[in-house]
Amino acid sequence: MTLNLALQNIAKEHGNKIAYHFEGQEETYGVLNKKVNSFASSLKETGIQKGDHIALIMGNAPEFMYALYGAWHIGAVVIPINPTYTKTELQYLLENGNVKAVISIPQLLPVIEELKSELKELTYILDVTSEEFNRFVQSGDQNFAGVPIDENENAVILYTSGTTGKPKGAMLTHKNLYTNAVATGNALHITEDDVIINALPMFHIFAMTVCLNMPIVKGTKVIIMRQFSPKEFLRLVKEHKVTFFGGVPTMYNFIYHFLQENPEGFSSVTHCASGGASLPLAILDKFKNEFGVLIQEGFGISEGAGVVTVNPRYGVIKEGSVGVPIEDIQVKVVDNQGNEVERGKVGELICKGPNVFKGYYQMPEKTASDLRDGWLYTGDFAKMDEDGYVYIVDRKKDLIIVGGYNVYPREVEEVLFKHELIVETGVVGAPDEEYGEKVVAYVVLKDNISEAELLEYCRQHLAAYKVPAEIIICENELPKTSSGKILRRALRDQVTT
Repeated sequence: MTLNLALQNIAKEHGNKIAYHFEGQEETYGVLNKKVNSFASSLKETGIQKGDHIALIMGNAPEFMYALYGAWHIGAVVIPINPTYTKTELQYLLENGNVKAVISIPQLLPVIEELKSELKELTYILDVTSEEFNRFVQSGDQNFAGVPIDENENAVILYTSGTTGKPKGAMLTHKNLYTNAVATGNALHITEDDVIINALPMFHIFAMTVCLNMPIVKGTKVIIMRQFSPKEFLRLVKEHKVTFFGGVPTMYNFIYHFLQENPEGFSSVTHCASGGASLPLAILDKFKNEFGVLIQEGFGISEGAGVVTVNPRYGVIKEGSVGVPIEDIQVKVVDNQGNEVERGKVGELICKGPNVFKGYYQMPEKTASDLRDGWLYTGDFAKMDEDGYVYIVDRKKDLIIVGGYNVYPREVEEVLFKHELIVETGVVGAPDEEYGEKVVAYVVLKDNISEAELLEYCRQHLAAYKVPAEIIICENELPKTSSGKILRRALRDQVTT
């Protein structure tokens, strides 16, 4: 089974059901499938063949779906790319990914044309706003059957956000994506009667799995936002009676502040999911106690096709936990030798199942390091309780060692986040002559408070070695990845320069 077959089945069974709403435009699953077929047949006529790599450089719009599913329909491998990337970043991904065709927003076409002479494999460039793209969608063979696809063939090469270094291309198969979409929908108890809102970037694995692929396998209506805006988000939620939202912690933080003025704006939402980064307990409690909204926190990773664990919608939800594995996925917490540690002890989280990627594109050594005997080593410190619930402690590479003591940034961030005047915070380690490393916290405030007062607050809630040596108050929001995750690497760069 593949996602394209799932779309075809939904189109046959529920062809008149609305697939999506986008800026006043709505389209049924039947029409969506025909446009995907048309695009696929047209793309094939340009000379793009099965196995060729196609870069999609665009934001949230129906055109992303046509291009993504259309490329899959002819067996092409899609490389989704953030459209805000610089020329240098684009060049690396297009070169490293051996891209043959690019489908892009018009703003980046001059940059891509400049790079074309250096990209020997790039033979075709398509403007997503052009008449040619429109003809692909409208004038191709709407009954095009596609080409035979093996579920173990690559569907996407998804480059990591680069939070810990140079982006790596995770090769995900059709099986990886399809099984994770189905299992995620089952874990979240999504049905065809739900209405989902997508405010996450479609080129990111969270949105691709939870807000695009999952709704398609479930036959669910999706409200697509071009970009996230709390005010517009809440307007759309109210207008379309949205029942489910999947987002990252920074989004929930912004939504919370807007909901304080209009708490009824979220009344149709029955449950939410949070991923991409650890959700501060303060935010979880506020949504639960003030708005009666359940947030199912989960854990996912690009190399795991999107979702690995989630708190159950019906059953026990443990605050601070990212829940239990979704169907067909195994997880363990292990030591440096790969041996499972005792329950409650901290180790590295590893997972195994149909969601686990094939490896990193053209990086056999890194693949061998992160993929061992079918187990994906996530690079995240975690612990597991007696009931099998997973608790993410922090990224392995973000660990701060102060005078021989381990300090997990998230623990310090949780304390800071509980302060009523702190809107955002990010904690990193910096070199220290006496202790090896020191804790440095960046904060964004909604009202004035001194560094000295914040340090005193930390001393009341943290052991001495965990208290930040320095708190840097920022006027602007903290740097983030395209998915809204605090970019600790950028903060480390600031503190060490």
